[in-house]
Amino acid sequence: MPPAKKAAAIQKASPAAKVAATARKAAPAKRTVPAKQAAAPARKAVPVKAAPQVTVTLRQIAAELAEGHDLPRKQAEAVLGDLVVLTTRHLKQGDKIRLTGLGVLEVRARPARTGRNPAPGASIEIAASRKIAFGYRRN
Repeated sequence: MPPAKKAAAIQKASPAAKVAATARKAAPAKRTVPAKQAAAPARKAVPVKAAPQVTVTLRQIAAELAEGHDLPRKQAEAVLGDLVVLTTRHLKQGDKIRLTGLGVLEVRARPARTGRNPAPGASIEIAASRKIAFGYRRN
């Protein structure tokens, strides 16, 4: 159909037909793929590695505390060191330590159990122990 007749037919047509005709005009041409590329196997997507976790030390936390509270760095390190000593002492006594807004530190008993040495597959007996557990519990 000549372009002049096509334009006249579109003007007489309904609005939906006009939209469809303009969409056909605007549609991009299909890209042809060479036979070699079409037959090539798809590559596997390589998973993105997560950023390595940063380990923050007590010394770094003390430096931030000292900076934020106008304290000497040595004094902030001493306060945090004493906090660790007191925490250890209370946990050894069997006390729970509630850190408001963070969670609860407590010592939990782990019963004796049978484990497996992965290399030879031999079973071994793992002794009972106690470990520090961190969690949020409402008691």
